[in-house]
Order: sequence, then C-alpha cells, then structure tokens
Amino acid sequence: MPAPQAAAGAAAFDPAAGLTVAVDIGGTKIAGALVHPDGTMTATTRRPTPRGADGDAVFAAVAEVVAELACSPLWPSAVRCGIGSAGPVDTSRGTVSPVNIGAWREFPIQARVEAELARHGAALPTVLAGDGVAMTAAEHWLGAARGHANALCMVVSTGVGGGLILNNRLHPGPTGNAGHIGHISVAFDGEPCVCGSRGCVESIASGTAIARWALARGWTPADPHGDASAAGVAAAAEAGHPVAVAAFDRAGRALAAAIAATATLVETDIAVIGGGVATSGDTLFAPIRAHLADYATLSFVSGLRVVPAALGTHAGLIGAAAAAVMLLPGGGPTP
Repeated sequence: MPAPQAAAGAAAFDPAAGLTVAVDIGGTKIAGALVHPDGTMTATTRRPTPRGADGDAVFAAVAEVVAELACSPLWPSAVRCGIGSAGPVDTSRGTVSPVNIGAWREFPIQARVEAELARHGAALPTVLAGDGVAMTAAEHWLGAARGHANALCMVVSTGVGGGLILNNRLHPGPTGNAGHIGHISVAFDGEPCVCGSRGCVESIASGTAIARWALARGWTPADPHGDASAAGVAAAAEAGHPVAVAAFDRAGRALAAAIAATATLVETDIAVIGGGVATSGDTLFAPIRAHLADYATLSFVSGLRVVPAALGTHAGLIGAAAAAVMLLPGGGPTP
C-alpha cells in the first residue's frame, strides 16, 4: 500500500520528534503505519476486522498489525503511539465500545496496545482518540482545515461524528467525545435517536437516515436490485428524483443548523465534512450551504465555510499520529 505524500507546504513535526506508531481500528479493517515527521507513512499494513469473534480474537488482529510494524528497521525510531478507533470511546479510561465491533464493550484497548508495544521492545506513551477526533487532527495538520485556528471537522457516514480544533489545539474533552455533533438535537419533536434523545443530526443526516427517510416516502431504486443506500439516493437526487432531492435537502438543513450552532458557541470559521455521504459532493454540500445562510446569521459566523475533507481513507492513520503528538505531554498546536 503506497504511503501518501505530505501536502505541499505542510507544516512538519520537530525533526527530532521521531516516528509515531499509528493504529486505526474500524468495523471493516484494522490498519497500522509508522508516520514520519512530514506526514508520510511507511510500513503500512492492515488486517480485516474479525467478524463473529470474541474480544480477544479481534484484538489478535491488532496485535498482528503491531507485530508487523515492529519488523520494520525504523521501529526503534518510534517514540509515541496513537490509536484511532470507532466509538463510543472513553479516553479517560482507555476503553472502546465500537458500535460496529460487537465483541468489544468497554474493551481496554489502550492498555492492551501498550502491552503489545512493550512486548516488541517499545514501551511508548500512547494516546487513544475516537475516529472523529482523529480525522479532525488529520485534516488540521495536512488537510482542508490546515491554517484554521478554530475548526469543526465531521464524518457523515452510517453515523455522524466529529471533533474540534480550538486555538490551534485539538479539543477532545474529558472522555474524548467533544465535538460529537451527530447528537446535537435540531428537531425537538423529531423521531427518537439511537442515543435516547430526539431529533439528533444523526437521526436525520446519516447515510442510514437519508436512505430510510427516502424509502419511507416512496423512493425506490430504478433497478429492483439497485442500490437502496444513501449512495443510491444521491444518484437519484442527481437525476432529479423529487423524494431523493428532498432527502438530501432535509439532511443538509440538519447539518447546517448544527454547524451554525457549533460555530456560534465556540467561533469556528470552517466546517470540514468527510465520510461516505460526503462523497456525494454538491448533492450534499449545496443544500448545506444554502441552509447555512438561515442559521449562521450573526456577524461573527456569517463567513463560515463548509468544505469537503481532503485526506480520504488515510485520515484515520494520519489522524491517530497527529492526535498523539498534540495530546501527549509536550505536545501543542498541530505540528
């Protein structure tokens, strides 16, 4: 797997800072890399996330990733480790309970990874970050939020998550969940959300919610065996199907309201959106920007920008590394 090149003009870590072991844990794959001070990656490796396995069997795939990284001749240069994981996470306890990894509930991932690193001769300080926070760190370092001191970054996919950069620093909060924009309520009388609240952004604007809403109102793929997911709804919206257009308009309005509320609260000036639903491009971004004018009305948020994420599939690993640098003692603004 080729390592991405650092973005042109990207700020570098302190050259003396050494390499960062990065581990990215998701529902479909577990990836690892050694991340260099300029953001390039070497020794990249990945394993499929085991299905139908117990917690230790899932962790065995993580251990295999660490063991492969330890075989690199650059391994002795590693000085820290960042773990990015699907959530929920509790960074105060070092545990994860990923929705898409059913075998892990309050699984002590940080301690288990630290032990694995030590087993391979690298007793490194380690940071755990949720995937939304890791994506935020990545986009601020090398992506679309670079150069912005205050930013909201979001992942809009099967769920809606995010993270915050405030005064050039990653702001994960006490348990690592600050910036979780998906569970801001934007519809007081809205449908129940899986979190227990009502009218959350996630219950309206996630890929799952977009498809569910469109299907409930009569939209079906033109081909009976076609794509009934949000991607299929996006394709229909691009072709002008009124229900599909309305589904994305509704999602865009919910996202705009939450983005504006966040910007008003903490004075962010940019919102970066990644994730599978964001790949629909203007089908999603056009309604967000149109509705934003109705919500971001105060002078200090009227210039708020909404842009696509830049790093794609590499954001998890790069973000795990950036989060480690920013959050470990002695860290600071994005490198």
